[in-house]
Amino acid sequence: MSRQFANRAEAARALARRLAAMKLAPPIVVLALPRGGVPIAAEVARVLHARLDLVLVRKIGVPWQPELALAAVVDGETPEIVVDDEVQGIAGVDRDYIEAQALVELKEIERRRLVYLRGRAPLPLAGVTAVVVDDGIATGTTMRAALKALRRRQPARLVLAVPVAPHDTVEALRAEVDDLVCLAEPEPFHAIGLHYADFHQVGDDEVIAALDEAAAPWTPNP
Repeated sequence: MSRQFANRAEAARALARRLAAMKLAPPIVVLALPRGGVPIAAEVARVLHARLDLVLVRKIGVPWQPELALAAVVDGETPEIVVDDEVQGIAGVDRDYIEAQALVELKEIERRRLVYLRGRAPLPLAGVTAVVVDDGIATGTTMRAALKALRRRQPARLVLAVPVAPHDTVEALRAEVDDLVCLAEPEPFHAIGLHYADFHQVGDDEVIAALDEAAAPWTPNP
């Protein structure tokens, strides 16, 4: 039976409780996928007494159906491109298209970095517990790109935490992380937003406010 959250705040509280019970080893960095993942990650970071940062990743859609993820690109010293081979095969899209669109999306990533982080450098992940948070996962292509890029930064433990995702996507992503928390795995799964009563689009202002609050003086993990 499908589970529905009232809003991201309710989902965040439930996810934070589950993660707190895991007694994750400090120090902890919580990484949000903007924009929808930021309000949830901010609550998780507050409960875990953790630092909050972003994973800037962008979907590359099929040309005639942009919402269908063909690939995803995440920034870094060497940008990571992850391709959904099944979708690419069905769509018949060549690698040149993917790489050209990756350049477009990397420009948007840079814009978001300037707007959201305002010069703040990415937090170091080597040797820490990294908890990656979004408001939900559909195909997993975008999240897979994010996880691969984060793994290169050598966290001691990589944890994926989301309120809702389809079961087959959850199982496919388990190999990418050390721990995976998903509160609801409804079948059939149609869209993330259908599992929230309120799934409003998170604006830049909401993202900036959450990041600014988290960047204020904080209490380190005990």
